[in-house]
Amino acid sequence: MSTPNPKLEATTTIDAPAEAVWAHLSDPRVLGGLSPQVVRSTVQGSAPVGVGTRFLNVNRDGWKVWPTRAVVTRYEPNRALAFKVKENGAVWSFDLEPAEGGTRVVHRRELPAGVTKMSVLLQDKVLGGVAPFEASLERGMALTLQRLAAAVAAARV
Repeated sequence: MSTPNPKLEATTTIDAPAEAVWAHLSDPRVLGGLSPQVVRSTVQGSAPVGVGTRFLNVNRDGWKVWPTRAVVTRYEPNRALAFKVKENGAVWSFDLEPAEGGTRVVHRRELPAGVTKMSVLLQDKVLGGVAPFEASLERGMALTLQRLAAAVAAARV
């Protein structure tokens, strides 16, 4: 059985200020429209999104559909959003920083405490193997950033 990569990353520069990019990242419900894997995200409760906000994702890969639960662990307006997935310990994040031509966005998936044996088993036996699944995640992260850039551009027209 393969060991998951502790960090996956995709980066892009979006021709817009951080405030315009943040408007599309500041609420986890938006991920369902950006990520090719996250079909829908539902925030629990009605308070504004911030550190401690919990949400449920519905994920899809072909015919396979599964839920994950997450909690926002970092929420810095116009700078950073991160959340930890309960089922596998993965931390997903978006970091924004000024760049020539707009805002540099770094999208990461990190495994600070490794990943559960159950998650590795599911990746290996159900999701096509750890390496192919992670390659799919990396392609999805790049596509998420492309969709984010397109959404920001469309909103600025």
